[in-house]
Parts: sequence; structure tokens; C-alpha cells
Amino acid sequence: MARSINHNAHTGALPDFRNLGILLRILLISNGIAMLAAMLQVNAVREWPNQFTGNAVLVEPFLLLSLLVLALLNDVLHRMTYAAGMALVMLVELVLAGAMCLVAREFFWEAQPDLLRLLLIVALTTGMLLIYFDLRGRALSPAIAEARLQALQARIRPHFLFNSMNAVLSLVRQEPRRAETALEDLAGLFRALMADNRELAPLAQEVELCRQYLALEQLRLGERLQVEWHVDKMPADALIPPLALQPLLENAVYHGIEPSETPGVVSINIYAVRDRLHAVLRNPYRAEGNHHAGNKMALSNIRERLLLHFDVAAELTARVGDNVYEVRISMPYVRAPKP
Repeated sequence: MARSINHNAHTGALPDFRNLGILLRILLISNGIAMLAAMLQVNAVREWPNQFTGNAVLVEPFLLLSLLVLALLNDVLHRMTYAAGMALVMLVELVLAGAMCLVAREFFWEAQPDLLRLLLIVALTTGMLLIYFDLRGRALSPAIAEARLQALQARIRPHFLFNSMNAVLSLVRQEPRRAETALEDLAGLFRALMADNRELAPLAQEVELCRQYLALEQLRLGERLQVEWHVDKMPADALIPPLALQPLLENAVYHGIEPSETPGVVSINIYAVRDRLHAVLRNPYRAEGNHHAGNKMALSNIRERLLLHFDVAAELTARVGDNVYEVRISMPYVRAPKP
């Protein structure tokens, strides 16, 4: 999987043939073309279902086999130049189409399909799909994606900065070392907010950023904020969208801890299961709070960030339990390249 903000977010990039959203689009567009072709082959509308069913005997196995082969070749394709990658995709499709046609002639169809016409249809369909994904890449250009990210990452609340600075000032004379550490955490947090965040970042880096943020909030809230980390099963080589967790923890503190005078626990659990990375965040829930509209807006922003990176392969869900608010993130387990 590509590491950029979107698997096809710039011109001259082949789609990620292992991305669920890409696969679904290929299936839908190809079947749509097959349905249209079936309409053109019949003289009456009532004959269309039978014609489409007959075509599907060859089309559907060909589609599934094509997607499987392209998924296997995905890494190879993305190491090639765009032109060479397009040529290889076209070659693969033509070879598979020819092989499927010969198999169909031998075992399935009494009528002999026109191999040349079939190859022409496959070439045109493949070319149309490649052009579609290139145009889609232009629509999701880095400039647009970067503008969206800048809007998303500018969500840190101004009151956090002022409260943190006031908390540090109260420590300058009595606990200068602690004040110095807090200023370093604050500088690290804002350095991350101002960085170029178009690429996936190490999960460990995001966790460290979250620790810095929570340390600043504990400085201000004291024992009211209790934090539980469950990261013993966190993969060390995972990559995630930058600032995917810190805004959720900010919401947890703002909505779950600040409104209450009693201590509350913010829990963070990060783990991997096979090819999926999971993050579960929990905080106390107060039904009578008046900040939940802002919370929904923040969740919507995180969903958009996940969509920019992973299309439909990632999901974010939130639910309310017994006085607990829980946010779950599930995304593809993308590994950092080995040095």
C-alpha cells in the first residue's frame, strides 16, 4: 500500500490494487460495462437478462482472476514507472482474456467467441479504468488533500494553549525542571501540528505525541485525569495517519474529564490482529454535557482523514456504554519499510 495521503492522490500513479475501495470500483464499473454490452447485443429488452447471464459466465471469473493477479503484482507495479506499469497492466489483462477465451471455447461455449473482438473490448475497458483512476487522482491531488489536512489539523482548541501556558507559569519558580519538561512537551506537540503531515507516520511517534499531550493535561488537571495505556501488543513497525489519535484524546479530556470534579480514566488500547491495526479509546461519559456536538465534528474530521489515506478500508465507530464513551479505529496494518 502506498504511503501517501491517498493511494492515488497524484497524477501518474497506478491505483492500489489491494485497496477495498479500488476493487469495488473496478467491479462496479466493469459489470456496468458488461450490462451495457448485453443491451447492445439483444433485439428486445426481455432478452437482456439471458444475454447478460451468458456473458457473466466469462466476465465474472475473468474479473476475479484479474483482480487477484493485479493484487499479487501490486508491489511490482508501484516500483515501476507509470508508463511501464500501465503497459504491464494492459499486458496482464490481454493475456488473461486470451487464456479465458481459450478455456471457454474448450469447455463451456458451443459457439466460438471472437478472440480479436474480446481482446479489443478488454483493452478498451482496461484503458477506460486506468484513465478513470488517473482523473480521480487529479481530483484528489496533493494540493486538495493538503488543504483538507491543514483544516483538519488546525482543530486544537485555543483554550488548551492558554491553559497549558498558565500551568507552566505556575511551576516556573517552584518546580523549574518540571516546567522545562512541560515546555518541551508543548513545543513537541505544536511542532507535530505544524509539520508536513501528508505521509503516514510511525505509530510510536503518534503515541509519544499523545503522551506529551496527556502529560500537559495532567499538569493542569492533576489527579482528575488518570491515564491507562495498553500498548504491550502494539506493533513497533506500524504506520498510521499523523494526528489520528491526539485529537480523540483531546476530545476525551474535554468531554469526559473536564466537566466532572471527580477523577476519571482515559484508556488507550492499541493492538494488531493479522493485517488490521486497532485502537480503542475510552473515557467517562456525561449525558448532560453540552460539548457533544463538537465531539461529533471531531469524529467526522478523523473519518475524513482515514478516508483520504485508506479509502473504505478503514473505519471509525463511536458508542456509549455504561457511563463510558468508546471510540474504535480499525485500519490496514501498514508496515514501515525496512532500512
